[in-house]
Amino acid sequence: MRKPHLSLVIFLMCYLFLVFPLSSYGRKASITDIVVTDSADHTTVYARLANCFTKRMDSAILAGVPITFTFFIDLYQERSQWFDEKVSSVVVKQTIKYDNLKKLFYVSLMDGRTESEFQDFDGAKKAMAELNGIALVPLKDLHKDTLYYVMIKAKLDSRQLPMYMEYILFIVSLWDFETDWHRQNLVL
Repeated sequence: MRKPHLSLVIFLMCYLFLVFPLSSYGRKASITDIVVTDSADHTTVYARLANCFTKRMDSAILAGVPITFTFFIDLYQERSQWFDEKVSSVVVKQTIKYDNLKKLFYVSLMDGRTESEFQDFDGAKKAMAELNGIALVPLKDLHKDTLYYVMIKAKLDSRQLPMYMEYILFIVSLWDFETDWHRQNLVL
């Protein structure tokens, strides 16, 4: 009588580890190292996406499947007696793909306008997970002595998967992640 219960428990544990691998590893993607600063004429953002690559994503990239991260960056003006006002909103897409013939990784930043080549996988993943100097708003549009803050969020854009993989929903759900919103205050 004990054997069927034991095999049921083992089956359920294996199922949970296969369906929810990220939670079983205890890793969750998050935005870290947020810096909001002023350049010559714009307010710019620097940030890093941590714990965003899994072993399955690495395998898919090495097999030639392009992966896209989408970053959502919003700048708000804090107002004490009313809802905060959204001053600026920027969406940044970064895509990594591997060319098996040339043995090169390509990271496209800002919707393909800038593409960098990497020979090593770790360097390509690092470039993919970083936001470097994203311009939010011209400085002339901001007021001195006013409180502003930046909200940043990132997600895996699963719509960029090849058509045949979109139908295998469990594979997409294994990779799927979306970070929480992260806030960074801005002092002018």
